Amino acid sequence: MAETIDIGLLWHSASSGNLGVGALTIGNMAIVRQVAREMNLEPRFVIMGMRDSRPVYIGADEAEIFVISSRSMLSPSGFWKVAGEMDCVLDIGAGDSFADIYAPWRFGFIWLTKMMTLAQRTPLLLSPQTIGPFTRFPFIQAARMAMNGAEAVVVRDRLSLEAVGRIAPKAQTMLAVDVAFALPFEDQSHKRGGARKRVGVNVSGLLFDEAVSGRNKFGLQSNYAELTRRFVADLVQRPDVEVHLLTHTATAGPVDNDGGAVDLMAAEFPTAIRVPDFKGPAEAKSYISGLDFLVAGRMHACVAAFSAGTPVVPIAYSRKFVGLFGLLDYQWILPETGMDTDQALAFLHACLDRSPELAADVQAGLSKVESYTEVYRDQLRKLFRKVSAAK
Repeated sequence: MAETIDIGLLWHSASSGNLGVGALTIGNMAIVRQVAREMNLEPRFVIMGMRDSRPVYIGADEAEIFVISSRSMLSPSGFWKVAGEMDCVLDIGAGDSFADIYAPWRFGFIWLTKMMTLAQRTPLLLSPQTIGPFTRFPFIQAARMAMNGAEAVVVRDRLSLEAVGRIAPKAQTMLAVDVAFALPFEDQSHKRGGARKRVGVNVSGLLFDEAVSGRNKFGLQSNYAELTRRFVADLVQRPDVEVHLLTHTATAGPVDNDGGAVDLMAAEFPTAIRVPDFKGPAEAKSYISGLDFLVAGRMHACVAAFSAGTPVVPIAYSRKFVGLFGLLDYQWILPETGMDTDQALAFLHACLDRSPELAADVQAGLSKVESYTEVYRDQLRKLFRKVSAAK
């Protein structure tokens, strides 16, 4: 009979409107299950994250949910107790939240949960994620303390590997790949290759709003809103193309929500297909697997396409794009700078015309995904052996 292992999934989510966070959760669970079961262990998951108002897309039979809040952090029967009950904790930092570029309260929660876990003597592993940037001394010192206490720090790009090397050189650090590549899905690739190319455009509400407002906090050289409008306008004029407008983040409010931007584009271009919002990350990846080509402003929509074999052009707005896809030697990325809007539009059209080349590079990259994933699996094996020996 398999031995049960209680695993806390820290800063994961079972219901986030940002389907990228959900993809990390389900993908990580899939990898952990595979490793645990090959070791005759049966994982019992507890997902630990902030409350989200959206419907849960991970069943109660798959994982318990613990809500992190100020109250649960202060209560002796809250996070402190739950962290102590776990055999180990896998902390994914919501993908890219272990950094000092967000609000101080956010870093406070991310950091304090790590330290409370360590104080309970529960083995803590930082699952593949983006680490940093850290630019201010108090945050650097706090981050170093947490990473030095962890069993290992697993990163998903070389820039993060370098960042950890500078901040916490004593931490055991290794390079793997984003766990969302392992997200299970229903393969719909049979829908590709028809008389009309099924071209998807994931319109990022975040980038669209930054362009329209003129804030442009990410410093993009091209105007994202203008670029997207012009690209879709060109596509709907082509008789050999069927345009699919899709979301990958659908939050309850107007901030950081793809839905409004997609609705606006659908109203402007009524011949395009407005894809209904997805119930969860697996449904999104399944749909994307049936596209011939995708342009996406959300990184995990890009990961979904890549891991399903769909040629994709990521529209980068931070170093995590180039870090992740550069790791796979995939160069078909629209960079933050270096192209104005006209040049960016020409690049997107060139990529679409050369989609067979993109598809070949995707397939080459997938072999690298497997080897990097094995690095993470091996670290999980070491952790689970330690946990089993301590029981």
